[in-house]
Order: sequence, then C-alpha cells, then structure tokens
Amino acid sequence: MNILLIGSGGREHALAWAISASLLCDRLFIAPGNPGTAQCGENAVIDIADHGAVIAFCRLQKINLVVVGPEGPLVAGIADNLTAAGIKTFGPSKAAAQLEGSKAFTKELCAEFSIPTAGFGRFTDAASAKAYVAAQGAPIVIKADGLAAGKGVVMAETLDEANEAIEMMFGGGLGSAGAEVVIEEWMIGEEASFFALCDGTHALPLASAQDHKRVGDGDTGPNTGGMGAYSPAPVMTLAMEARVMKEIIAPTLAGMAQRGAPFQGVLFAGLMITAQGPKLIEYNVRLGDPECEVLMPRLKSDIVPALLAACDGVLDQITLRWSEEAALTVVLAARGYPGKPETGSVIKDIDKAAALENVLVFHAGTKQDGAGALLAAGGRVLNVVGMGKTVGEAQARAYRGVDAIDWPEGFCRRDIGWQAVKREREG
Repeated sequence: MNILLIGSGGREHALAWAISASLLCDRLFIAPGNPGTAQCGENAVIDIADHGAVIAFCRLQKINLVVVGPEGPLVAGIADNLTAAGIKTFGPSKAAAQLEGSKAFTKELCAEFSIPTAGFGRFTDAASAKAYVAAQGAPIVIKADGLAAGKGVVMAETLDEANEAIEMMFGGGLGSAGAEVVIEEWMIGEEASFFALCDGTHALPLASAQDHKRVGDGDTGPNTGGMGAYSPAPVMTLAMEARVMKEIIAPTLAGMAQRGAPFQGVLFAGLMITAQGPKLIEYNVRLGDPECEVLMPRLKSDIVPALLAACDGVLDQITLRWSEEAALTVVLAARGYPGKPETGSVIKDIDKAAALENVLVFHAGTKQDGAGALLAAGGRVLNVVGMGKTVGEAQARAYRGVDAIDWPEGFCRRDIGWQAVKREREG
C-alpha cells in the first residue's frame, strides 16, 4: 500500500523509519519531511496547511493511508477533511483533537468524568488570574490554553514568576494560544509519558517513556519541546500501567464518545505519579517528540497493521511486541534554543555516529544546501538514540553517538536518563 506521513520533525523521521520497514508499505511519502526522512521514503513538497492540496496529492499518488504526525494539522481538522474525501487517515478529528488544542477543554472533561488531575482555574483576563494566584500561593503552574509548541507551560516557583507568566501570556507573548490561561496546583511526584493507540472504543497500551523538558542539566532553565527521553520509564510498573488504563485512558475514551467526539489515534498522557497514584498533567493527541524516537526502536511488531486497526475500530484484535531493551535519545539543539535558534551552521559526521553499534540518528530541524551539506534549520536539530540492556548502557551509547558528530554550534544536555541511571546504580 501507499502511505503518506505528514510532518517534518524527529518524530516523523522515527515514524518513517518504522513504517518503511513494514511488509505492507510499498511506497512511503513524507510531507514535507526532512533530509533524514528522505532516507526512508520520498519527501513531497506539499503545503500541509492546504488540505485541498493534500487531498489532491493523495488521489494522484493513490494513497491508501495517511498518518498525521504533528498536532497542528490535527487541531486544524485535516483528519476530518481527508476522511470526508474517502481517504483513510490515522489521527483524531478536529473535535477530538481539542484534548490537546485546549487545556481548558481537557480539564473540564477530567472534572466531568472523574479523571484524576490537578486542581485548576480558567481565566480570560490577567487581573482575575493574578488574584487566583495570590489566593493559592506558589509554587504554581501557569499554562496557555492553546498550542504553543511545548513552550506554553511555566512552572512558577514564586508569585513574581507566576505574575510575569500571566502578563506574558495575556500580553500576546504566545499569540492566540495565551488568550485563555489555565492555572493549576503544583503536583508532587515523578513525571512519565504514557501512550495508547485508540480506535474510538478500544485502547491498546503502547509503552512508557520519561522526557526531559528543561533545557539545562539538572532539570534547570526554561521548558522546551523536550531535550531527550528514555523508554521504558521505571516508575510505570505493570500495576501502574493498569491503573492508568482504568482510571485515566478508559474514562477519557468513554467521555469523548459520550460527547460525540470519539477519539481515534494516539492518546499521549503526560502523567504525574503521586503518592495517591497517577494523575493527568495534560493530553497530547499524537506521539511525543522526543518520545517517539525511543518508542519506535523498541517496537518489534509491524506498526502499520496497528495503525490500520485503529482506523477500522478493531484494535481489540491487535497485540504488539516490545523489546525488553532500553532506548535513550539525546536532543542536539542549536545555540539559542529555546529562544531564537542560530540556524545555518554545518553539521558533519552523522554517518560516523549512525555506524556505531546500537546507535540511531533521527533528523529534526535539518536541511541540505545546494552542495549537499547538512545545515541546522531549527531549534531541536538531531536526535541521537542509544539502545542497551539497561538505561545506563543506552545512555553511554547515545552520548558516544553525540560525541561522534562534528557540530560545534550545537549543544545538548549531558544528563538525559539520570533518574533511571541512579535507580540502576542503587539497585
């Protein structure tokens, strides 16, 4: 079958790598893709915001399945338009994508269907938001309601930080994403990312991961889209996974169906594992980035039948096999990130890194110039993945890969996976 993958980041390179290995995949197109995805299929120059152009491309190339990687097109309703045109599409409808597109929508769903989450308030003006913060005290969490490319959450440790975040968001610092603000209690526990494939009725657990949002070592500095991740997350035991499926995923699917917006696609639950059990931090409606880069190398099963089953409502007939090995990815970012990144610098020796044992390199913000040189073209530029019997072994391999790449203008955290490695050392 012919498959079109929408997106251009590290998540899409990892997905393209997995999909291209499927026995069911005859031709794989990636729109717009990046230099890494071009090694897995054929990059297509399409404006993915122009849904009519995407539909025309699908008809021209006889596409049998579209897989939507990033959240933006989903929130914009691309799955609805493709489905209406008779093109099978993996990804939620615009209505269901509100789970990521509006944090307030998700918080209200949690309240209605008794899904454990942090206490919260919703605000459309700075004065009332500041009054709420003053009454609640710090630390506290300030979130832009809409999509903000992973930068719409401020973990405010003081009242001054909270008020600055409120002023920034209502002042237009995040565009329309900050027109409404959600303010949440600061939860205590360990974070984990949990993923489930959904077909509107059934949910099939994928795997867990733990990502590192802060830009600096020791989890310091501002939040980013993610500086690295590893899988599996030790805090997500089988018992905890069962609780998440029962207490969070199942009532979410039931609630969305009851609201007339059944959820089909990947449900990505950002969790806080507290002393009382798992609580939902927020939902995303697609695979995480950089989490996808550690999930795909661990997946032993063919991914395409599972994607088709989710589209067809028969996920209860699918099982997936996972490697018991750990995977860890380190994000190489351009200087200046998560602010304005310095782009255009030349990156060399990726092949040397990829040739190392149990090391993979997934492209994200890269492009090639006319002479074929690889250039940095974004904030998060490369994902270097190591595999190993332990997280510590995977970590060592990933950093060997990082050190093999010649890119003086790039930087990374040097402590990805530190919590898991510490657990392993302490036995």
